[in-house]
Amino acid sequence: MKAGVVHAKNDIRYEDIEKPVAEAGRVVVKVKYTGICGSDIPRVNGDACHYFPNVLGHEFSGVIDEVGEGVTSVKPGDHVAGIPLVPCMKCEDCQKGNYSLCKHYSFIGSREFGSFAEYVSMPEKNVVKIDNDVSFEKGAFFEPATVALHGLRRLDYVGGKNVAILGGGTIGLMTAQWAKIFGAKSVTVFDILDERLDLAKRLGCHYGVNSSKPDFMDRVNEITEGRGFDYVYETAGNTITMKMAFRLAANKSQVCFIGTPTKDLTFSVEEWENINRKEFFLTGSWMSYSAPFPGDEWKLTAHYFKTGDLKLDDSFIFKKIPLSQIDTAFEMFKTPGTVKGKILIDSEK
Repeated sequence: MKAGVVHAKNDIRYEDIEKPVAEAGRVVVKVKYTGICGSDIPRVNGDACHYFPNVLGHEFSGVIDEVGEGVTSVKPGDHVAGIPLVPCMKCEDCQKGNYSLCKHYSFIGSREFGSFAEYVSMPEKNVVKIDNDVSFEKGAFFEPATVALHGLRRLDYVGGKNVAILGGGTIGLMTAQWAKIFGAKSVTVFDILDERLDLAKRLGCHYGVNSSKPDFMDRVNEITEGRGFDYVYETAGNTITMKMAFRLAANKSQVCFIGTPTKDLTFSVEEWENINRKEFFLTGSWMSYSAPFPGDEWKLTAHYFKTGDLKLDDSFIFKKIPLSQIDTAFEMFKTPGTVKGKILIDSEK
């Protein structure tokens, strides 16, 4: 089969490798689309890939091609989305259902060959069936959608409250939609690009605030009647938005950092003192799993994509690029500002 194989930094090649076979308890998926995740970029363009040769790709959809002995939950022809985490199921964290925290895990698309290929092999439990009316493009967005839902639920989220989403990227806009689905009084998305704020409103968010404007806090006070937000979700992993979360939080509110930072972060005494003075709760979120594996995050994503309550606007997708041209996709990320949305790799071209 053909695959995009990483051989070294800045060296990803379209070449022939052996097609996997369905071993006992495993399935082989014929891949349709794979989204390039932010974590894939430093594995190709940087030094974050530690295994060579390697086949990345973990945000994917496809069709069951072959099932191994003992597989009963899916059959050839079923439409599926891939679940990349392979927890050990034996350690203390796994026994408690905290699969994202497993220290002995494997992962499709980093520690095992992933979906930048025509076919990918994985355990039976690592696929979720998707309705035939749900597009394969949406199937490639299951993983980021579940990351967003897991982050939402890391707080004691209840409806009827004011919610702030910092960052209008894929994860941010998915988190915003989940907040609305589960009954937020209002959802406000913060970004510095007006087109992302316009998209947030098209997706049903109540407000969009351009945080690059000097008077944006006046708008915050209007929306929250001077209280601040009950829930704040930081999804950009940016130093500015991480500090902003502390400013936007109401007294006794809850704050979750979903975004992954890439730079060291320091707070002034005044900035950090918000935690003391407001007594807000601060936590983080990692991946997208709960018990029983893989968790409600995946079942609910399948359900709400099917009902249409969870939307995938065309502008979420920046480009669809054939697998044969995968090297050009990663070249685009070397010029900041070039990629505006998700790049999907089409494994059938």
